[in-house]
Amino acid sequence: MSGFPATEWIWANGEVVRWKDATLHVMSHVVHYGSSVFEGMRCYATKQGPMFFRYAEHMQRLRESAAIHRMTYTYTDEELADAIRELIDRNGLTKGAYVRPIVLRGIGAAGVDPMGSPVHVYLVVWEWGAYLGPDALEKGVSAGVSSWFRPAPNTHPTMAKAGGNYLNSSLMKIEAHNNGYDEAIGLSVDGLVSEGSGQNIFLVKNGELYTPEIDGTFLQGITRDSVIRIAEDLGLTVHESRIPREALYVADEIFFVGTASEVTPVRSVDKWDIGSGKRGPITTRIQEHFMAVARGEAPDRHGWLTSAAVSRRGEGGSARAKKTGVGA
Repeated sequence: MSGFPATEWIWANGEVVRWKDATLHVMSHVVHYGSSVFEGMRCYATKQGPMFFRYAEHMQRLRESAAIHRMTYTYTDEELADAIRELIDRNGLTKGAYVRPIVLRGIGAAGVDPMGSPVHVYLVVWEWGAYLGPDALEKGVSAGVSSWFRPAPNTHPTMAKAGGNYLNSSLMKIEAHNNGYDEAIGLSVDGLVSEGSGQNIFLVKNGELYTPEIDGTFLQGITRDSVIRIAEDLGLTVHESRIPREALYVADEIFFVGTASEVTPVRSVDKWDIGSGKRGPITTRIQEHFMAVARGEAPDRHGWLTSAAVSRRGEGGSARAKKTGVGA
């Protein structure tokens, strides 16, 4: 666990357990076949208290990802919200938290068919700063176009945020680092711009924004949707379209977006400076507005913030959680 910001407590199937005890058997289906879905969500510290950013949308995608892979679970979104609130509070994450709900298949089936393996739900929280490094949000990152293509439609369902999908992302990221880049940009099998290893991507040209249209090769990011709506609020035109690789090299600005990455400028692609080779003015406007909304410093016009404060009614915790030992 060297270097990982471990916390003290994890929520496992309705019970709070210590970090070191949140383990799986080596024969769990997820270990062999990647049968998991998950979410990445941030909780921001604001003057109004801790706030989840777009909780409902993240949990809807988690449930839909599970459905795509024929997994079901019985916890409601509100029960999970209560459990996450208590987990953040119990771990003392007063400066904000990254939240990772995970739905996975445990030990049961030995073969590829997962239906004989039980479905488990875990909630993990930890403190996670800028995903691509402390200077990335201001100075930007270098990116290289990967030799690994993103999945074609009707191969891996990219609408699901599934663990197995990220094997492709890992190969992209390893290659990028080996080639001296901070991040990778993946292309579709048609050679069109798709996404980063774990982020959606936007280009700026002549004051307008371009992002790949939904084509079955990348995850439909919640931050991507947020940025589109923020750009429109700022009076900017956004095009969802097919983007050829060469458009990267002649863009005025490029930036990645994602829950972990937030809004991260790309200063160069394939060792070619983008624009001035630093964060551009439109990227700056969008980044600043996005962070202001997330941190409760700007009006929440779209209703994206949900309180992450623990309810102090009674003993705390949902009825279902108490029955299974939360707080023990």
